Amino acid sequence: MWTALTRFREPMTLAGVFTLAAVSLGLRFLPAEVLPAAAAALAAYALGFLLFALAPETWQRPRRIALVTMACLALLLAWLTPRVGTAQVLLVVWVACAVNVLSPRGVVGAALVLNVAFYLLMVHHRFGAPLTMTLINIGFQALAGLCVHYARRAEDSRDQLALVNADLLATRALLADSARDAERLRVARELHDVAGHKLTAMKLNLRALASDPVFAARDEVRIAQQLSTELLDDIRSVVQALRDARGLNLQTAIRALAAPLPRPALRLAIADGVKVDDPAVAESLLRIVQECLTNAARHANADTLRVSLKNEDAGMHLHIEDDGRLKGRIHEGNGLSGIRERVAALGGEMQLGSSASGGLRLDVRLPA
Repeated sequence: MWTALTRFREPMTLAGVFTLAAVSLGLRFLPAEVLPAAAAALAAYALGFLLFALAPETWQRPRRIALVTMACLALLLAWLTPRVGTAQVLLVVWVACAVNVLSPRGVVGAALVLNVAFYLLMVHHRFGAPLTMTLINIGFQALAGLCVHYARRAEDSRDQLALVNADLLATRALLADSARDAERLRVARELHDVAGHKLTAMKLNLRALASDPVFAARDEVRIAQQLSTELLDDIRSVVQALRDARGLNLQTAIRALAAPLPRPALRLAIADGVKVDDPAVAESLLRIVQECLTNAARHANADTLRVSLKNEDAGMHLHIEDDGRLKGRIHEGNGLSGIRERVAALGGEMQLGSSASGGLRLDVRLPA
């Protein structure tokens, strides 16, 4: 419902609705005997247009049926109302819609067939200058088709740039975390190898000094021994804390991937205690979620994608599920095959299935 409302608010859809409303005003000039049939045909055309405009892009068959119906209704109105000009406007709207579904050659071929039929109808009704009228119609149709075509290309380019930017942001987040992890590890090693070694040597020297009867009774020696022991323990605690703090921030990277997509909405749940130290594993998990986001938006028409990551006894479990609807059996294309290859490279296993709503469910288990 929300998706249909969003599509209705798009400029192209609003322009089409406004055009059809304006065209309906011309019906008042029709004779009474033709008016009911023309009004019914125009209403049916409007319903076909709304079905085409509001239906998800994955509904290819219903949208094509609506397109064919609209073409037939436009020619019917050309037959009923040759002198009002209703059919000419409806054919321009039809071309603007067809550009979204058909290939450029398909649009040109179908438009030529419709215009030839329109020309023959004008000749039949003995309309003045039918060829000139048809050529003018073709000009308006070409203008509308080109405007929609380039608008779609600009929109696709914008969406592609947004996805590339999100991919770069997610990769940058992983690289920054990886660099911080490497720096933590370097500092931990330096403290352990350099400071720890020298403090151990200091303790041994203080112990030898305390064994000398001359210095054994001095409080300064005893305090120095105590401080060196405490400092060595503190450095060991800091080194352990630095090593325990390692781990890449997957949550930030995954949310950066989903940010530019209007849908599906991401519901991400990463359990406490989940840590990914290996950049290769983090990169694979990120690409798996990215592919599922793309599939849910492009093929399943999903509104929500749920992603959960948690630890298990044998390793790590990634569960992804969308609320879309799959058509037919699950077919492993390049995207799902790529996921399976990534999982296999990490020594894990992948399971595909259907969610409760009929969408895609993916379970990935990686070894510890």
